[in-house]
Amino acid sequence: MTVPVLSAQNIGKSYGSGANRFDALKGVSVDIRAGESVAIVGKSGSGKSTLMHLLALLDDPDSGALLVEGTDAKKLKGKEVNRLRNQDFGFVFQQFFLTANASVLENVVLPLKIAGVDPKERKARGMEALEQLELADKAKSKAMNLSGGQKQRAVIARALVNNPKVIFADEPTGNLDTATGAVVEDILFSLNKDKGITLIIVTHDIDLAARCDRQIFIRDGLEDVTRSPEAIAKPAGAHS
Repeated sequence: MTVPVLSAQNIGKSYGSGANRFDALKGVSVDIRAGESVAIVGKSGSGKSTLMHLLALLDDPDSGALLVEGTDAKKLKGKEVNRLRNQDFGFVFQQFFLTANASVLENVVLPLKIAGVDPKERKARGMEALEQLELADKAKSKAMNLSGGQKQRAVIARALVNNPKVIFADEPTGNLDTATGAVVEDILFSLNKDKGITLIIVTHDIDLAARCDRQIFIRDGLEDVTRSPEAIAKPAGAHS
């Protein structure tokens, strides 16, 4: 069997100390395989976003091990971790994190700028990503002038610009109306199906979770094995 892209092995994470200590994760084990779509599902405060942040190397576990393609993340040098986060991983958050006064294109090519890609190639790759998301006509517009749905598509374009292996999406439709959210969902799942990008979605939305290949339920910092993936009914017309 192929080595998982990401493997969390009995990882724990706490915040605070003493009487204020909060155990966000209490020993969770998860394997993520290349090309699959996985939903991490749970209520607010369940630990689902903490798990995503650890998988994405945005934070370190206090206990257990996190493996990236079989290598313990603790053995990776800082430069390699930064490369993974900037090139192999793409991020789509509920909050858009766009620079309001910068152009849409400038926002999209930011990962390329960080990676040291020359300006001409940055522009070409940024426009290609915007064309995929049908936003090329907004390239010169300021980010603050976009609608909510357009902002989220710009964020997805930014996530795509480095041709990532994995996209992490934390409540990607949380700030969008139902119709716009459905469009954003379709874009993410088409990237997963058509380009083979591994998709990890954190959500409390059961309908969105049902579109994924697999669901991982988190409750009070633990995987809730009492929740069966089969308990989620696939919405009509959803991808399997």
